[in-house]
Amino acid sequence: METVISNTKVSVKEFREMLFDEDDNYYYEIINGEMIQKSAPTPMHQRICKILLITLDKFVTEKKLGEIFPSPIDVFLDDYNKPQPDLVFVSNEKQSIITHDGIIGIPDLLIEIISPTSLIRDRIEKKNLYERVGVSEYWVVDPQYAAIEIYSLRNNRYELHTAATIFEGEFKSALFEGLTINLADIFSTTVS
Repeated sequence: METVISNTKVSVKEFREMLFDEDDNYYYEIINGEMIQKSAPTPMHQRICKILLITLDKFVTEKKLGEIFPSPIDVFLDDYNKPQPDLVFVSNEKQSIITHDGIIGIPDLLIEIISPTSLIRDRIEKKNLYERVGVSEYWVVDPQYAAIEIYSLRNNRYELHTAATIFEGEFKSALFEGLTINLADIFSTTVS
């Protein structure tokens, strides 16, 4: 569940100066200056995230390509954008953006697993943001339809690289040459 908790534009700097209760069980994102309070994800969401994390981490580690990070992790894209994507890939070439405070800069890949409350934000707002700042690849994972869309940055614009549903079998990433993922492996626990 997502809730916008501020009617005024909030900068990342202002957010960092805010005091939160120690018992606060929420995660916070800032998207285009809008502060969003997020509840913990559902078990189905976490199953999908875990499967993708294990699959991608195995591939990235074997090929020595960089690192995969699961949420919650802050990604500081600019002064008014601090998303917490579900999965983040940072290549070896960009390791300097990984800091003690989070990822400060533009990762190579961001993955969002959408929920009914994040549908517009993930499909439109975040897609436009990630395109604007230059994230090489963006995956939108839709548990409701057991589908994945992969957008690749070409000439500073996202183009749909591939879209697949569980009924179409496999998909490939432009970023990870040689990686093929079977959608049944990802969504087997979400469809009946």
